[in-house]
Amino acid sequence: MTGNVETEIVEAVADAKGTDPMELDCPLYEYIDFGAIRQLADRDNTSWTLSFELPDHDVTVTSDGVVQVDETSRRLSA
Repeated sequence: MTGNVETEIVEAVADAKGTDPMELDCPLYEYIDFGAIRQLADRDNTSWTLSFELPDHDVTVTSDGVVQVDETSRRLSA
């Protein structure tokens, strides 16, 4: 997976909340382990899907670079 998955998750959640990523009202690190997500993202030959819940949002990240918050998806930039 290329791109910065952590940044993409933060931006996707901020977009879903209609706010700037720096103004998110819930610190994402309290709900998810970015190190674990980075380890998954670094596995180029493995197919995986990770889903987790945040207050008011459901997030899914896949090995093919899709970050989905609720019903809105975005693809990781290269």
